[in-house]
Amino acid sequence: MKHKALYGTHDILPDESFKWQSFEDKLKSIFVLYNYKEIRTPIFEETELFTRSIGQETDIVQKEMYTFFDQGKRSITLRPEGTAGVVRAYLEHNLGEKSPLVKLFYFGSMFRQERPQKGRLRQFNQFGIEAIGSADPSLDAEIIGMAARICQEVGITEFKLHLNSIGCPVCRPVHRDKLLEFMRGKVGDVCDDCKTRFMRNPLRMFDCKKKECADLLKDAPVMIDFLCEECRTHYRQVKNYLSGLEVNYFEDPRLVRGLDYYTRTAFEIKSSLLGSQDTLCGGGRYDLLVEELGGTPTPAIGFAAGMERFILVLQMQKDLMIEEKKIKLFIATLGDEAKVFASKLCKDLRQKNIACDTDYLQRSLKAQMKEANRQNAEKVLIIGEEEMKKGKAVLRDMQTGEQKEIGLGEVEQILD
Repeated sequence: MKHKALYGTHDILPDESFKWQSFEDKLKSIFVLYNYKEIRTPIFEETELFTRSIGQETDIVQKEMYTFFDQGKRSITLRPEGTAGVVRAYLEHNLGEKSPLVKLFYFGSMFRQERPQKGRLRQFNQFGIEAIGSADPSLDAEIIGMAARICQEVGITEFKLHLNSIGCPVCRPVHRDKLLEFMRGKVGDVCDDCKTRFMRNPLRMFDCKKKECADLLKDAPVMIDFLCEECRTHYRQVKNYLSGLEVNYFEDPRLVRGLDYYTRTAFEIKSSLLGSQDTLCGGGRYDLLVEELGGTPTPAIGFAAGMERFILVLQMQKDLMIEEKKIKLFIATLGDEAKVFASKLCKDLRQKNIACDTDYLQRSLKAQMKEANRQNAEKVLIIGEEEMKKGKAVLRDMQTGEQKEIGLGEVEQILD
């Protein structure tokens, strides 16, 4: 019986993985410009970490987490998102004592048991940014600007930045009461998920993707009209900084995030190429999370994005025309003596950081030349028994087809 990858997972094969590597390299170069440093956290954590941070009533906790008991009878969950683990590491290792502002980035696999869709899998890959320790609205603008810059630099042309403020514990209760009052006579017509949200966290009804719910909420009171003075000032300053950075944005008063830890600034970058599930990147402030997980009150902000979605959009735009890195030299051999020489030459070239390869399947010269072409080798060195006797080899340029005879001792100098 042949085994297959589980439903909702996929393999990234060699003819695609170089595109991922190129994308990751571009991201890392941007993160370094903004002085963010990498953190790597485990792919599983205690379940309570996610239920406390994400919110007991969210779709992720209620329906989507991969949770199991280990041999020690502890409840363990594969991480469904990255922020909770980063904040746990921040507190566990006292990172805030080493620096008042900690700026981190991460890459990693996340796991959610939901229905696979375009750009959405059960095991998916994310990159993310977390800045912990500052409530300065200029930091909000820096992070939002970085997210927009990533889209531009990797070549995404069709995207739109949505911005909102979802308030704080001071102003949210006022809006909650108004929203409950507005929806009380309509709640029987919303979907089952929104019925639950109505009872537990009515703000998140705005996150529903069903048209009938969106239509019912069309004239509902929005959080931005009920912001307290501090939240209103913060939001105004964020917009001023974004204007100063020349970052275009669309104010979206119905934008909310699907996790309970968000406060104040919320943003998403959307692409129409993705259809109804159009979010490329999303994030915002989570000023209460560090305290919720046992630390002292500490403001923080971040964002996360799905790698699959970015690469999908780039492919749909036909802009992901990244060329696979070529090997400098393929050594085609005939005879045992030539193979021994090729093995030693590969070692010497690699020590000089020259990418090369040779044949390990004892193929004919014609088959070896086909393999060199498949590997996109820049040049091929052909060595047979006669060449070994003369101390010579034939060097062929795979682009031009030109070839010349060179001495065996000249190879390193020619390629170096």
